Amino acid sequence: MKNFLKNQQRRKFVKLVASGTAGAFATGSMVFGAQAKPDRKPTNPAVPKKKVLMKVGCQSGGTSEENLAFKARHGVYNLDGGMPKFIEGKGWDLEDSLKKREACEKYGINLDAYHLPLTSAGIDRVIIPHIMMGKSPERDREIEMVQQMIEVAAKTGVKLLNYNTTILPVLRTGRTIDPTRGFASYSTWNYQEALQREQQLTKAGRADADEVFERITYLLDRILPVAEEYKVKLGNHIADPPVPDAYNGIMRWNSPEVFEGIKRFAQLYDSPYHGFNFCIGSIAEGLRDPANEIFPIIDWVGKRKQIFNVHLRNIKGNYNNFQEVYPDNGEMNFFQVMRALRDVEFDGMVMPDHVPQHEAEGAGLQAFAFAYGHIIGILQALKDEA
Repeated sequence: MKNFLKNQQRRKFVKLVASGTAGAFATGSMVFGAQAKPDRKPTNPAVPKKKVLMKVGCQSGGTSEENLAFKARHGVYNLDGGMPKFIEGKGWDLEDSLKKREACEKYGINLDAYHLPLTSAGIDRVIIPHIMMGKSPERDREIEMVQQMIEVAAKTGVKLLNYNTTILPVLRTGRTIDPTRGFASYSTWNYQEALQREQQLTKAGRADADEVFERITYLLDRILPVAEEYKVKLGNHIADPPVPDAYNGIMRWNSPEVFEGIKRFAQLYDSPYHGFNFCIGSIAEGLRDPANEIFPIIDWVGKRKQIFNVHLRNIKGNYNNFQEVYPDNGEMNFFQVMRALRDVEFDGMVMPDHVPQHEAEGAGLQAFAFAYGHIIGILQALKDEA
């Protein structure tokens, strides 16, 4: 009988080896009934782990000597350089763009991206407003300038242009002080509080989501073929924040359900040059449970290869009521978020933005430095894990 039991145990061990779970048996977890931690799932050594292709980047500060030295000191060697000098009626100055690239190269920094002058500042402050106002023939002349900007980017070696298709600016209702983080100040949005304020129409008047999408497609129908010709990706940043209904007369294209808006935009074109400046924070602002609901969105967009650039911004709270906080004290676990980005083979920049503020001198740069270190530390942990 003893020999029979020994033989049975031996057969069970052989099966465990074949199924890749012998490690658990050998450590005693199966023998003594110990339960494995949920985040320590047994892995099959025959399945290679995915490489970490992304890198830390930033879009703040431009290409001044001071800013480039600051970036290099903090291990940031990939940059969104803002945009070159704007020439009224033409577009970007190629000579100035090439100087920006040369300035970056002195510090070993790659000039990976620019921002088109379609920003989150809102229709009343943007350089070329008529595109999102839907006003012809003015928008046609502006689109010709955007086409020229794509050509300048390509001639400079810049392979990504980030842009916004918003009419309203970034919406916030105030700031929140956090005494537990040295009295840092967090940008805050509370939708119910906003509704108590008088609604103010922009010069664009009123527009629902379908009208906004019409203006987006009018633009992309004319610039995406140029981007494809010059092999420059176009990454759209979602409107910040998503809202349940029209606000100041405008319905956000990514609202009221942020994931549905993302899907609608993503599926407008089947092109490797059409995708997102994927702002984790702005997406989380439209979710009821950001800690968990962010992952299906990363998976869906990432597997379509439409994540071109990532803004890594954390929030406390959720849809309609949130504060923008430090990367380590929000709803989302950024190690898990960046692991999900690794698993969909995202290979672009991960950059902080909208960092907390404080009145102390240099506090803004300190917050960015903290965020760079946080991202670099996670990247190193993911590389070691792989």
